[in-house]
Amino acid sequence: MSAYQRALRDRLLAAPVVPAPEPWRPVFAHTHGAAVGGLLGIGFATHPDSGRDLVMVVSSAGHGLFDAVTGDRIARERDPGPEDSTPDAVADLSCPGLGPVAGSRVRIAGLFGGGLHTTTGDGWTLEVVTPAWPHERVLLSRDGGLPHAGPHGEQWWHVHHCSYSTLRAAGFSPSGRTLAVATSSDLVLWTRGPDDGAGAPRPAQPLS
Repeated sequence: MSAYQRALRDRLLAAPVVPAPEPWRPVFAHTHGAAVGGLLGIGFATHPDSGRDLVMVVSSAGHGLFDAVTGDRIARERDPGPEDSTPDAVADLSCPGLGPVAGSRVRIAGLFGGGLHTTTGDGWTLEVVTPAWPHERVLLSRDGGLPHAGPHGEQWWHVHHCSYSTLRAAGFSPSGRTLAVATSSDLVLWTRGPDDGAGAPRPAQPLS
């Protein structure tokens, strides 16, 4: 590695896990979120009545749907059909919705591929870095992402360290109101209100 790369790696290694800054707040009381054994992937949906973000979890024990604001599990399918149990059965990596989003399909990011939003319309960025492989670290920032020239805790924050289980997916909901980190054993969520800049329109991108 070059001297610059070593310095960046050392800075990432030295950054401790800290709470996500305001306006983000943790959804679950436990630091490691909600335990979900055998978690394979997650996806986002929107409640048709309240407009709240929902998080669908696919695991070896079935499917679950969580309210991303309260953390309540609002629907459960313990025995999905074999053709629907994992998202790799279809081209768009989706599984059938349940509960209030039954009748729709939810795209799932995780073990079988796919991904979540890594930016929001009002300037938040999420990155997964591995300065000490294989343990991933999840960084939340407002400075546009690496190399994070400013001090840790001011414009960038190390909010989760996957030190004991495998990262499945990390990212924002399409609304920008929810941040999720899913590992092989846990689901961690942060939320913010609709008046905290979430859902601000994204700048138009030129067509190439």
